[in-house]
Amino acid sequence: MKRLSIYLLAGVALLSASCSDFLDTAPHDALSPSTTWKTEADAESFVVGCYNGLWDPGSILYLDCGSDLGYNNFSWEGWRPWGDGSLSSSNTGASFYSFTIIRRCNTVLDNIDNVEFKSEEKKKDLIAQAKAIRAYKYFLMNWWYGGVPIIDSYLTAEEAQVPRNTEEEVRKQIAQDLDDALAGINTVPTERGRIAKGGVLAIKMREALYYGEWQKAKEAAQAIIDLKQYELDPDFSNLFKLTGVDSKEIIIADQRIPNTFGLGTIGQMYNNKDAGWSSIVPTQNLVDMYEMTDGKTKEESSLYDAAHPFANRDPRMEMTILFPGQDWRGEVLNTLDELTPEGGKNINYPTYTDNASKTALTWAKYLDPFEQYPNVWNTGACVIVFRYAEVLLSYAEAENELNGPSAQVYDYLDQIRTRAGMPVVDRAKYVSKDQLRELIRRERAVEFAGEGLRRADILRWKDANNKMLAETVLNGTLNRISGTIDYKETDPYKRAVVKGSEFIENRQFAAKNRYLPIPQGSIDKNPKLEQNPGY
Repeated sequence: MKRLSIYLLAGVALLSASCSDFLDTAPHDALSPSTTWKTEADAESFVVGCYNGLWDPGSILYLDCGSDLGYNNFSWEGWRPWGDGSLSSSNTGASFYSFTIIRRCNTVLDNIDNVEFKSEEKKKDLIAQAKAIRAYKYFLMNWWYGGVPIIDSYLTAEEAQVPRNTEEEVRKQIAQDLDDALAGINTVPTERGRIAKGGVLAIKMREALYYGEWQKAKEAAQAIIDLKQYELDPDFSNLFKLTGVDSKEIIIADQRIPNTFGLGTIGQMYNNKDAGWSSIVPTQNLVDMYEMTDGKTKEESSLYDAAHPFANRDPRMEMTILFPGQDWRGEVLNTLDELTPEGGKNINYPTYTDNASKTALTWAKYLDPFEQYPNVWNTGACVIVFRYAEVLLSYAEAENELNGPSAQVYDYLDQIRTRAGMPVVDRAKYVSKDQLRELIRRERAVEFAGEGLRRADILRWKDANNKMLAETVLNGTLNRISGTIDYKETDPYKRAVVKGSEFIENRQFAAKNRYLPIPQGSIDKNPKLEQNPGY
């Protein structure tokens, strides 16, 4: 299948040459429709341009740094404030507040009727793609900021100074766009990377799930299942390698081609000895979440040994995390000892340099094997946005919240678990809605670790006191393990001998952090915008 990214640069060049922003909201000097909207190629180029920056793979990879599962060491990259709670109106960190893509979609929808198409179906599909893209972008901003302006096409800066719509009003706009898109979208994408019916349904499913609309989320998940286009990849790790870009599990992924439209974020993820920056690293909190191979948590299982925390774990752990003691690039990975066996400085020791992982851990997703990338700063890594496992777990969560445990819920959980080599769900243990909710939440955490879903999950999930889970897991001290590597040990899961922990940073999360602060620059340009409470 052709890849959308092959054609992206031409479309973006046309788009950027013809439009500019004011207030991050609307074009005011677009070329006349009479000169740019004449052929199907014009319309196609503008729709392709709408995809530029939409999936934002860098943000997907960084997002877990704003949760208990990840850490970002460099404040200037924008994600550490999400994790440590230092967000403010003057320190917004990484921002999703931008109307550029929405403006592009509006331009398409305002002008596409000027083009005569040979195929009405193609026109409907392009319109549907633009509406789905607009819906997804509104969903991101609405979720993170809690109500944003629903913009039109404006001719002056003054016209674009409009107040925020309510969160519910934006949700209605999103729902309408998605319903419209479903009426005209192709069932199968013409190119890898484009939105088709499964992608629209995936956006609808995730948006409904995040807002607790269980029936709507369940129905969208079922509709994806009924398409019979997707299935779990037999090899979990394959999804995050270059060999897995055509996996039937992937519904939508960002598309990259080295030297043409490559992804450099991968280089920022590797540890110091691999010439990386360790900008995005997992935490020991994540390791602690993985069940043991007997299907029990570390608190329940006799298999758990605190001195060897990587032994006997859910196989997804080693397919997700590069941990000390394992075999890596022809040697033993050591992030615990200050000195190498030869007596030299260990440049992967957490305090050796800023570029060494501060948690003593590195992501394996998208990084393993190292040899797949000739240049880690210009890669063909295609970061996943939606995959079929999310569909099954979303159905399971929604159905459990609606009706409690069922054979279907157990079956979908079993499919996820057994694919990774874990035992099926213990029906005698997870027998009630509350007990199964606990398991479903843990499955989402370990299945999608490093894929950018955790921050939203701990915002939407509530504890027994109806407080956001983030208020518990993001308040306190973030630590790393300390210890040594036993080079005489042949078992890579037991080479790391953990003896204690070391401080990384204090973290805090207040109720106001449910929503992000709107960048002050956006408020300065549009005085009718009101800042979120507490900032």
